[in-house]
Amino acid sequence: MPQIESQKKRVLTTRKATAANKRQKSSLRTTMSNLRVAVEEGRKDDAVAYFNRANELLDKSITSNIHHPNYVSRQKSTLAKLINTI
Repeated sequence: MPQIESQKKRVLTTRKATAANKRQKSSLRTTMSNLRVAVEEGRKDDAVAYFNRANELLDKSITSNIHHPNYVSRQKSTLAKLINTI
């Protein structure tokens, strides 16, 4: 356990930030999973809605420094190709 007061505070802020990042990543993965399911089932309207939401979450993950811009670009491209298969 940290002994210095500023270290104690830092532990708390790190835990909060980690939890927030985990929620954001989980939400993104769930949305991308729902998109894949919608594409497999041929539900184009739902797939497009999930695609738009996934793009928003991917862009937000860049500004939050959760994902690298190259990762986001690659995921967007993959999802766009998936949408075009419908």
